Amino acid sequence: MSTRIERLQAQFDRLSIDSFLVSSASNQQYLAGASVEGGDGYLLVTAKDAVFITDARYLTELKATIPDMPLAITRDYLQAANDHLQAVGATVLGIEDSLSLNEYQWLDEHLWTDIVPLAGVVDNLRQIKEPAEIAAIRKATALTSQGVTALFDQLHVGMSERQAAQWLERWMGDHGSTGTSFDTIVASGKRAAWPHGSASDKLLADHDMVTIDCGFYVDGYTSDVTRTVALGDPGELLKSAYQAVQTTQEKIMAAVKPGVTGGELDKIGRDYLTTQGYGEAFIHGTGHGIGLDIHEGPNIGRGWPDVMAANEVITVEPGVYFADQGGLRIEDDLLVTPEGHETLTTAPRNLIIL
Repeated sequence: MSTRIERLQAQFDRLSIDSFLVSSASNQQYLAGASVEGGDGYLLVTAKDAVFITDARYLTELKATIPDMPLAITRDYLQAANDHLQAVGATVLGIEDSLSLNEYQWLDEHLWTDIVPLAGVVDNLRQIKEPAEIAAIRKATALTSQGVTALFDQLHVGMSERQAAQWLERWMGDHGSTGTSFDTIVASGKRAAWPHGSASDKLLADHDMVTIDCGFYVDGYTSDVTRTVALGDPGELLKSAYQAVQTTQEKIMAAVKPGVTGGELDKIGRDYLTTQGYGEAFIHGTGHGIGLDIHEGPNIGRGWPDVMAANEVITVEPGVYFADQGGLRIEDDLLVTPEGHETLTTAPRNLIIL
């Protein structure tokens, strides 16, 4: 079986390059098995070899984690890349869009080779998950499902959104998570109309809808789960909207299989919500891939041409939002299988009124 670096090298002819500079930490991790902080070095892959260019702060760590990877230890990262490219006779270097303007300008002025900016090269390789990656995501989604369900028993009137988020993060850390993939969202009452409303000091109140959106890492891979519960009867508008969103999600999930596009999945949900009178309240995309990062390909949204393939892991997360009244979202993680899909997240999806 070819290595991930060999799979990248196999793309070179199609891309009309003979070398590639990996600046994204997640892409370094995927290809080499280790990464450095942004701006602290690069993985340089040529048609002939690969070398990790960084400084002495990372030397001991990288020797232990990726002992077979050649290292170039220097503080002049880009000059070292230039020297190596010249030594192997490379002529066209592909670069990622994560490079800063200053880095690009240095390359443009000094580089031995031509430069070709390329987006999504390694990211596209990452979309199809290997068995070990799927196993890690299974652990992350299972643990997050347990943690979110445990949080339901803790939510009460007078608790702050921030306290709820911190309780969940502590529980996840105590049970094996290594960290969050984004700031945990807890948005209640009118603030639940903010799809990305960060947890605040607002106190949970009677009849509030409470949206919890979280992602947690286990074994290097993340989950992404959203649930919305109510602290007492939230009223007919939000209860009816919840039922519509739940049915929408079920319809989208039922259509997930290899060959369907992100745009087609989005249209299924958007069309149904429109028939129910909530089309204008669905103000974001339907989903995205997850893995090393919280947002990866494929994209699931209006008009996206991305085609689902077996062994991708995606989210399905319809929601509706009403200014000054509240909102809700339900999000699950799905593994695309050769025959269809498997739902990885297990927290209850019905509206829970606490």
